[in-house]
Amino acid sequence: MIILAGVAGSGKSVQGRLLTNNYGYIWVSTGEMLRKFSSDKQKAQMLKGVLLRDKEMIKVIEKAISQMDLSKQLVLDGFPRTIAQSDWLLDQVKKGELTVTAVINLKASEKAVLNRLLQRGRADDSAEAIKQRFNEYRKITLPILDHLKKAGIDVYDVDAEQDPGHVHSAIVQAIHNAKSKS
Repeated sequence: MIILAGVAGSGKSVQGRLLTNNYGYIWVSTGEMLRKFSSDKQKAQMLKGVLLRDKEMIKVIEKAISQMDLSKQLVLDGFPRTIAQSDWLLDQVKKGELTVTAVINLKASEKAVLNRLLQRGRADDSAEAIKQRFNEYRKITLPILDHLKKAGIDVYDVDAEQDPGHVHSAIVQAIHNAKSKS
């Protein structure tokens, strides 16, 4: 499994699709799953930029992964977003249920993210919601990268402000480096 980390607007979905199209990986977008499978109450929270509770996220991921062919490389987009979610993931790795090849952290500035998200025009992409997501990403999600590193998972930072082709090349190189280490 390859995990794509980064704030909303950093390009996780674009890169997930490229990995799927170019290498046959299975792309699992938590954002799309949440928009599809969430209750009206959960959708209202997401419109405000609020992350869902850990148990809710884990349920969605468990459901998605249970329907996947685990013999193929999975690209997990947008999970884990908290320490508790990363602990669940690390527990699955420890049990031998999942394998994490690498975490790719797509780094982008708040200005770049704001511009990208406002241009895509989704209902949950208001300036206020984007600012809230960026703040939560910094306070809640970034610490999981250190947590995963301490657990022995390779984390690679990629400059997500480059054009998508250059970002993709950097991701492919990071995955190659991670595979050659194992």
